[in-house]
Amino acid sequence: MITMKKMIVAGAIIIILAGSLYFYFYKTNTKETTGGNKNMNSEEKSDREKAEEYAEKMKPKVEEALRKEDIHQFIKTITFEKNIEINPMGRIIMDGYVNGEPEKFHFSADLIYNSNKVDGMSFSKDLGDRFENWDDFDKEVKEDFLNSLSKEEREQYLKDIGEIK
Repeated sequence: MITMKKMIVAGAIIIILAGSLYFYFYKTNTKETTGGNKNMNSEEKSDREKAEEYAEKMKPKVEEALRKEDIHQFIKTITFEKNIEINPMGRIIMDGYVNGEPEKFHFSADLIYNSNKVDGMSFSKDLGDRFENWDDFDKEVKEDFLNSLSKEEREQYLKDIGEIK
């Protein structure tokens, strides 16, 4: 028959084995907290960190796309916002602005992870107006646009596109 001593030893062994298995699986399957709300497995970067690194790598291509749109050489400086957004479709959105005016000359770049290209760009109205190629329109369209601006805005716009000094 099983003695009381053997039952205690068997129980202790089962408890030790169960504890060891729990500790092993708990430790290998949980994520370590590295500060703030960032969680990451010690072996792999989070999706956000991968997206941030990719966005940083893509800044020169975003600048190139902006300068391609800038037919009047209006852009003097390009500034990127620190934070990126990952939209529900998984696209990475980088925001920024040109010439030190975030409220007026804002842009957004749409990136798909590892596509190595700028997949889309959007501009504030004021920035988009600076990229307009008026050769594509009748002269009256440009005049109507200029007439919709105040005198100061019209003068600044014409300076921005290089038509007056």
